[in-house]
Amino acid sequence: MPARRYICYMTDGGRRGNARDRLLLAAGELLHESADGRVSTRAITERAGVQAPTLYHHFGSKQGLLDAVANYGFTQYLQEAATGPTGPTDPVASIRAGWDHHVHFGLEHPGFYILVYGRIEPGVPCTLSATAERRLLDLLSEVDTRLRVPAKEAAREMVAANVGITLSLIAQPEPDLAASDRLRDTVIDALIAPERAAGEVRSLATALLAAMNGDGPLTAAEASLLREWLTRLATQPR
Repeated sequence: MPARRYICYMTDGGRRGNARDRLLLAAGELLHESADGRVSTRAITERAGVQAPTLYHHFGSKQGLLDAVANYGFTQYLQEAATGPTGPTDPVASIRAGWDHHVHFGLEHPGFYILVYGRIEPGVPCTLSATAERRLLDLLSEVDTRLRVPAKEAAREMVAANVGITLSLIAQPEPDLAASDRLRDTVIDALIAPERAAGEVRSLATALLAAMNGDGPLTAAEASLLREWLTRLATQPR
């Protein structure tokens, strides 16, 4: 993915566009070039070819401009995730792919990423990432019966781990993507129980059938019904 993919189409007129467009483009470029998400008002206005009052007129403050840039960049990330090439249909595989996409976005656009996730305010959730989190919750709902914790809690824990490893990798001179893979699989395995294979179900049903006797707490009718169910599971097609 080109390093400036998320800003190259921010304006229709590029450097010939209006002052607001030029400020967005300049801030986006400087944000991509910044390793820590910090850019100065002077650098932005000089690259855009405007005076500081013009920035304040359009965005109220430098932070207002950076918020607009971050909102645009993250919107593009979400659109790409939603409209990109068809991914895996298995929800767990989709969660893994979404984790990887999130990490790669952060590494390829650290300025945007730090602006979105690096400014932590106690008790204030990140509104820009709400759409991505809702998508994760939808995927988790598809495996609801396999979740070890409630879906909302699982989503929060996954997002926390995904953001944490991404910020950690951004800070590394040579990001270790294998660390992200290990953490991803550890988190998923801790939150989502594996799906039992049909062969395992057959084996368990067969073993329970063999262990049943007339001394249990079930009535004769209940035991007969349970045997019928177990026999059906034990003899299901391979």
